Amino acid sequence: MQELIKNTTHRFQTTDHVQQRDNLAYVTVKKELAISLITHLRDIEGFSHFVLLTAVDWLEENQFQLTYILNHPEKHVDLAVRVFIDRDKPTMDSAHHLWKQVATYQRELKEMFGIDFPGSPRVDEDFILEGWDDIPPYRRDFDTLKYSEETYFPREGRSTNDPAEYMKKKLYPDEEK
Repeated sequence: MQELIKNTTHRFQTTDHVQQRDNLAYVTVKKELAISLITHLRDIEGFSHFVLLTAVDWLEENQFQLTYILNHPEKHVDLAVRVFIDRDKPTMDSAHHLWKQVATYQRELKEMFGIDFPGSPRVDEDFILEGWDDIPPYRRDFDTLKYSEETYFPREGRSTNDPAEYMKKKLYPDEEK
């Protein structure tokens, strides 16, 4: 794995190398080189299995982090490729041409985070949130409580509990405060 990371550093200017386990490493690459690196990993290095594509919202840094996890079936190792994109104009080149199932992940990220993957099949169609017209709900600036209070009416018999206190009562019913 170290030799592979050394090669990606030289060829694709990868940074932030993290060896999390013997069989899992992370590298970060610039947006412009991400699809080239992923293609190289699939076609040359043998990472033929696409595991997943996910995102993290780094609100304070005004960035999204995309993470592509690839698996090498013969070597039983995973490599995660991280890419940071601008939160204000969140677009990323599509990788659906490499693995068809990538289009499903991209569609989900478009709906839940607002990250666009131009050219990806059906990326602009509703996926889970039919008719959603609010800020994408996985963004950290989406106010879940406000949305719930405005959308759902209060019902009689409902009570609100502080989760920590509620669990203390459930786990330790005989203890007094």
